[in-house]
Amino acid sequence: MRRIFMAAALPFALLGLGSSASAGNGNGLPAGHKDKSVCTKSTSPATAGCDAKIVTLADGVTPFATSGPSGYGPADLQSAYNLAGLSGGATVAIVDAYANPNVVSDLAAYRSWYGLPACGSGCFTVVNQNGATSPLPSGNTGWGQEIDLDVDMVSAICPTCKILLVEANSNSLTDLGTAVNRAYAMGASAISNSYGTSGEFRGETSYDSYYNHPGVAVTASSGDNGYGIEWPAASSHVVAVGGTSLSRASNSRGWTESAWSGAGSGCSTYYAKLSWQNVNTGCSNRAEADVSAVADPNTGVSVYDSYGSSGGANWYVFGGTSVASPIIASVFALSGNTSGYPATFLYGNPSGLNDVTTGTNGNCVSNLRKRTSGSPQLCTAGPGWDGPTGLGTPNGIGSF
Repeated sequence: MRRIFMAAALPFALLGLGSSASAGNGNGLPAGHKDKSVCTKSTSPATAGCDAKIVTLADGVTPFATSGPSGYGPADLQSAYNLAGLSGGATVAIVDAYANPNVVSDLAAYRSWYGLPACGSGCFTVVNQNGATSPLPSGNTGWGQEIDLDVDMVSAICPTCKILLVEANSNSLTDLGTAVNRAYAMGASAISNSYGTSGEFRGETSYDSYYNHPGVAVTASSGDNGYGIEWPAASSHVVAVGGTSLSRASNSRGWTESAWSGAGSGCSTYYAKLSWQNVNTGCSNRAEADVSAVADPNTGVSVYDSYGSSGGANWYVFGGTSVASPIIASVFALSGNTSGYPATFLYGNPSGLNDVTTGTNGNCVSNLRKRTSGSPQLCTAGPGWDGPTGLGTPNGIGSF
């Protein structure tokens, strides 16, 4: 029998938190702060690492941990992407490797702090890659932080959506792909994958069937190492999600964005360009990204994580395209579109997106280190499509 986890809101006194959330982002970060990846990416082509980055102190090692949020919260993200007041009851699936044994209580803490609806019966389900609630995989701190980040972002964008967390036995592509198939079989409307390989590799197309689910928005983060492509974001069956730097601004939107220097992008070696990518990418094959959202740790999001905590201060600031992937999956869930390959909606109606026109993620014309070269638009933001940000960021659900 499948067990449903009930993540009821916890009283603030029990959480050791205050009664109101910190607003804004960036000003509260420590002087000289840096960031680091929470997962190590293996050079083995058959494994993936998560794309989450955590803000650290100036030493680049010690996580910046506080007793209350310092990054963007739900109201900020909903405002930035014109999603305030929208709701939906679709299921957003999160696929990650290994387990976070504290995820139920951590999610409850996040939602309670921000005054989001308590995640009652049927709201949050945690299963292994076979669809069973027991046994769950072994715990892993890095992937556990990724898990908390992912479920918090779904809650922030679509507080009324159901969340299905499928924990793969390991970070092998076979186990992760099996978990994606499980999420599809369990009725998810959108499936977020905040991980990728260290680059493209010969034979990657043999894993493609795991991500080929028409009618379901399968999103994949584009990577955190600047210009260069990773898989599964390279697949023509997923929505490749890039990253931006998001800041408040004195304009009609109230926000401004530029391409994040760490966002992955590029031209696939193994996937042909499909007809729905009907824009000039400067590339004859499949190009990424398709769409984007905030990913810069310097303008990062608040995440509650007790599993990786070492001193009881459980609020962290996270970035990476791992932030952007569940955000975009949740926007698709809000839209209710359930036909074809969801990426086609974006290219068919890009006017419903915020076009990001500044910033770069590297030198794509001559990048000898990564042995890649291509058109400048593969790494430099400008009007229309570009590699780091795709067609842009959500401005409501019209393009989804």
